[in-house]
Amino acid sequence: MKNSNPSPLKKLLLITGIVVIGITALQFRDAPVVNPPVTAEVQLPDDVKAIIERACYDCHSNLTEIAWFDKIPGASQLVAKDVTEARSRLNFSEWDKNPPAVQQLLLWEVVNAIAEDKMPLHNYRLLHPGATVSAAELDILKKYVNTLSGRHKIDTARIIRNNQPELSAAIRKVPVSLNGIPYAADYKTWKVISATDKYDGGSMRVVYGNDIMVKAIKEHTLPFPDGAKIVKAVWGKQREDQDGNVLPGNFQNVQIMIKDSKKYQSTEGWGFAKFDGLALKPFGKTAAYANTCINCHRMLVPESDFVFNIPTK
Repeated sequence: MKNSNPSPLKKLLLITGIVVIGITALQFRDAPVVNPPVTAEVQLPDDVKAIIERACYDCHSNLTEIAWFDKIPGASQLVAKDVTEARSRLNFSEWDKNPPAVQQLLLWEVVNAIAEDKMPLHNYRLLHPGATVSAAELDILKKYVNTLSGRHKIDTARIIRNNQPELSAAIRKVPVSLNGIPYAADYKTWKVISATDKYDGGSMRVVYGNDIMVKAIKEHTLPFPDGAKIVKAVWGKQREDQDGNVLPGNFQNVQIMIKDSKKYQSTEGWGFAKFDGLALKPFGKTAAYANTCINCHRMLVPESDFVFNIPTK
């Protein structure tokens, strides 16, 4: 009498066949990425927009195009998660949600991220080599963002000449940001962490840290402890004197980050404040501006506890 039970080898082949058929059936199913309506697309010169569309739109717009390998079970869920997160930080298809000044800031940050080889993400470029931005294309982007006017509006020399009494009175009254962070001039006695320049009009930045921040950097402590504070002082377009010395331009703003993991839990434990011009006018129309700040930091520097321009290694 023959044994009606299949052999172990046949069982293995049967199970393998079922798995292969199942994967094949699911492989080309639609990935769970939904493209919402475009409410207001970013307006850029044609050559600039062509580069941005190719390099950024699959993740940072409502016009995501899914490749066949993005639809493989398991991968499709990861793609959907990445796209959702990327859109929350920067969405070129909902550009009207950003105030004009923030729009310019985001464009500068995009160019800086590409120049620093942070964007598009390396893993994304491995599967989408067409998203790579060439040196010539990066030069096109740099030239464009340097035509933006946002960083050139403050003429501090003229303000000092014409408004000295008013300016002095404004500075004597300590400014407070909309989320309750006061300006504090004592940062000028802190240790300088770094000095950087950027493509946003050639601005120059000096980054200061309080004792807690400096100690954490020296000891390679990440995430940074509560009480750590950073101040970034920003000057406008640099100039070169007749002896070849590079000098900062007009003073633009002071940016503050304060670590308090409980108080600022919704913004990764960091409180943000910004004070513009010599009058140190608090930035933003509502306290929600901090969400715009942390979204940029999430996109570009999550590996350093969301802090730019610090030596963590």
